[in-house]
Amino acid sequence: MYVLAAPCLIDPSLRADGITSDADRAVYARALERCREFEIEVVALPCPETLHLGSPRPPGPLAGRLDTPAFDELLDRLEAGVRGIVAARGPPLCIVGVDSSPCCGATRHYYDDTRRPGRGCWLARFPEIPVVDVAAFSRYRVYLAAPLFSAAERTFNGELASFLRARRFRVYLPQEHGDDGAARGPGALRGLFERLVAALDAADLVVAVIDGADPDSGTAWEMGYAYARNVPVVALRTDFRRVGDGECANLMLECSSAVAGSFDELAALLGALPSKEEV
Repeated sequence: MYVLAAPCLIDPSLRADGITSDADRAVYARALERCREFEIEVVALPCPETLHLGSPRPPGPLAGRLDTPAFDELLDRLEAGVRGIVAARGPPLCIVGVDSSPCCGATRHYYDDTRRPGRGCWLARFPEIPVVDVAAFSRYRVYLAAPLFSAAERTFNGELASFLRARRFRVYLPQEHGDDGAARGPGALRGLFERLVAALDAADLVVAVIDGADPDSGTAWEMGYAYARNVPVVALRTDFRRVGDGECANLMLECSSAVAGSFDELAALLGALPSKEEV
């Protein structure tokens, strides 16, 4: 099990001068941490920009620098080598790219004086392999917000947590950490609140179950807290009832999150990796 990765995730010095921030380095480190945690081998792609232009080098777009026959010939040779790796090892889980890179951009690339949608010229050579931007790949620590007051709710939450863990997310599920009937005595409430807030603070993502005619109030609070901290929220609503002509749920919940109607839709919104059974 492996991913192909833009080489600057491992060695940021390969990037053009002055464009790598401390925040970028933290994202790269968290992406590599995810791979270590889930025993995903990282296979670095060659860096065609460094091979062609050398290092150090100033930043620049694709147009006027890399749109040349010589660079195309270099990509041809490098592509043959990567395809040899894939043929020998089988397909990777994905390619991890870097936002806006003219070569390794995942969802957009620096073409001229603008950033255009689509892969950079190097990753575009592998259209059959899924690509994930490193920032999205690094967001894997999930806080699962959901009602947990009945056996049915706890069973559903456990199934959802298993679904996410199979796709290599680390999941904090409150019912597994003392948020149950026995822990809700008067003396324990403040400690429980502080533990849950600390878990929210440590999360990269919140997945929130908003089923029901009126979604759970604790879940709504957790969603609002995450939204205020700029933590992405993805809500799961499998309930077919609607609350209005244009709303599937409460307006404030729906507009502060991306809403999925099924586990598969949730996986797509999260940019989930394939499960072990799908590999």
